[in-house]
Amino acid sequence: MKSEAIPRRVLVVDDEPPIRRFLRTSLSAQGYEVVEAEDGAGALAEVRRRAPDLLVLDLGLPGVDGLEVIRRLRGDGATLPIIVLSSRADEAGKVEALDLGADDYVTKPFGMDELLARIRTALRHRLQQQGERPLFRSGALSVDLVRRIVTAQGADVKLSPREYDLLRLLVAHAGKVLTHRFILKEVWGGDTDVQYLRIYIRQLRQKIEPDPERPHHILTETGVGYRLRAPE
Repeated sequence: MKSEAIPRRVLVVDDEPPIRRFLRTSLSAQGYEVVEAEDGAGALAEVRRRAPDLLVLDLGLPGVDGLEVIRRLRGDGATLPIIVLSSRADEAGKVEALDLGADDYVTKPFGMDELLARIRTALRHRLQQQGERPLFRSGALSVDLVRRIVTAQGADVKLSPREYDLLRLLVAHAGKVLTHRFILKEVWGGDTDVQYLRIYIRQLRQKIEPDPERPHHILTETGVGYRLRAPE
């Protein structure tokens, strides 16, 4: 059997049966194999037992909450993508989940098309992290990570070393929300004000975006960080 014929296994963790039922039906219709858990302890047990390819996780769980699930999984070295699905809309909750190691965050109520797109992106990102292509292309933007060549709208783009480091980090995590704290730590070592990051993002947009005032590639996640749009 070809590997692409093997269904991806998604673990859905939510304490609301209607949500689990809706996700089971919708994901199964798209060819995913769905495993369920109703609390954090069950989620941790299912990850060990079933080795899912991706986790869709509610934060407000009884007993071991979603944030603790993320903390324990990442602490144990688990690399499966985690998409947080929660009614918590506060920015602090998003930032904490992402800083703990979640790959993305979708707020209830949600559209199934949006969630499916986030799942596809998270699974693609996992493959990239495992050594997939060193050439990134999205629309008119191209980044060659081997030759360190960036082109946009058909023209070469000259970047400063810091601008390139920032773009390279975004490319390495394309489609994933990166928090301000994570970017500052990876690019500047952590000892830099977030306003400095905003200046560099603005400079990057001026160089790679068709319309810097309405960015297509580097998207702002308000109060949280930035996301580089993944290739379709």
